[in-house]
Amino acid sequence: MPKDAAVEEFARLVHALKARDGRSYEALGRRLSVSASTLHRYCSGATVPEEFAVVDHLALLCGADEEERRALEVAWSRADRTRRPPVPEPDAEPVPDAEPVPDAEPVPGPEPKPTPEPEPAPEPEPAPEPASEPEPASEPEPDPELEPVHARVPGLPSGRRRRRWAWLGLVGGVLAVVGAVTLGAVLLPGKTRERAAEPPAPLTWTVASHLYEDGCGHTYLVERTPPPPPGSADARSWAVTQGAVDGGKTLVRVSVQGKNSAAVVLQALHVRVVERGAPLPWTAYQMGGGCGGAVTPRRFEVDLDRPRPVARALDGYDASGEEGRTLPAVSFPYTVSAAEPEELLVSAGAAGCDCRWYLELEWSSEGRRGTVRIGDEDGAPFRTSGLRGRPVWEYDSVGLRWVPGEAPGS
Repeated sequence: MPKDAAVEEFARLVHALKARDGRSYEALGRRLSVSASTLHRYCSGATVPEEFAVVDHLALLCGADEEERRALEVAWSRADRTRRPPVPEPDAEPVPDAEPVPDAEPVPGPEPKPTPEPEPAPEPEPAPEPASEPEPASEPEPDPELEPVHARVPGLPSGRRRRRWAWLGLVGGVLAVVGAVTLGAVLLPGKTRERAAEPPAPLTWTVASHLYEDGCGHTYLVERTPPPPPGSADARSWAVTQGAVDGGKTLVRVSVQGKNSAAVVLQALHVRVVERGAPLPWTAYQMGGGCGGAVTPRRFEVDLDRPRPVARALDGYDASGEEGRTLPAVSFPYTVSAAEPEELLVSAGAAGCDCRWYLELEWSSEGRRGTVRIGDEDGAPFRTSGLRGRPVWEYDSVGLRWVPGEAPGS
């Protein structure tokens, strides 16, 4: 499918969902933790979301069935590929020495027979034992002291003993392989994010951490002058390429839902700092000036500088009316299921440390309890570094260059 057609098809499906629901861009955007303008860009085909989770959540809010969600995911995958730079095929350009040449590396042929060396004098065959110990005509019995205990079966000829021992060895080897595979399955870390204290976990989740504040602004610490800032949809790939670290604040959005109709109660959200260091001595680069917007009710704030950081529920804000209104903070517990997902937006700030940290979500369901550890999209801990006193630059979209800017909050 052509690139433009793939994006248009995806935008058509998203717009159809939004039109069927009937709610405004602003009202739906609040439920999705994106701004109204961002949702409008998805519906118009101006941009494609970096992750399918936000689109899948929109589909659930608009009452899409399983078949519609699968079609939407296929359309998103096609459209998503259009905004990524093409990956060069290996060995795409002809290589001059692609075909083997005689002087590049000898073509293996029949191995030359080594220069016949004087055939070593045949080692004398083991001399027969002294006449005092003549070789027995029948098969010798093995020394009982050297024979395994399991093989000493009274009444069995030695040949049967060896066959019995070989059979026991084969069985033992099979059991050892099975044991090693089972142990590996328990000890080796899995690739899925659905990890829990006792499998199988009754819930699943997705996570996004390279988020712009209200969809508009963010600050990264970068060791060298980076290229122009990306749009919010491409922030993750830009940051990974530049080795950038969140400066001052990290926003994490966790979308949680059950795997079936059974209710799963989210009991608590904890923060685990696994490494602390001095703030990075890098330059701060602002990805945008911020544009404000509505805040979802399920928002939490974390101060990573505290010895034992906690996730504290914050008030939300409903900007749908003319004057807007404050939404009281709603804390744990929450209940989720396959039809009732929940989104948690965590804002973690650091001023005096370069902190690596995880979120840990406690759950209970049908008499079972567990904890899932949530990290970055690749499973690594989140990372946030203070930027106090660091030089700050912002991008001049007219002059197309980085220029000195003001520190966030100044």
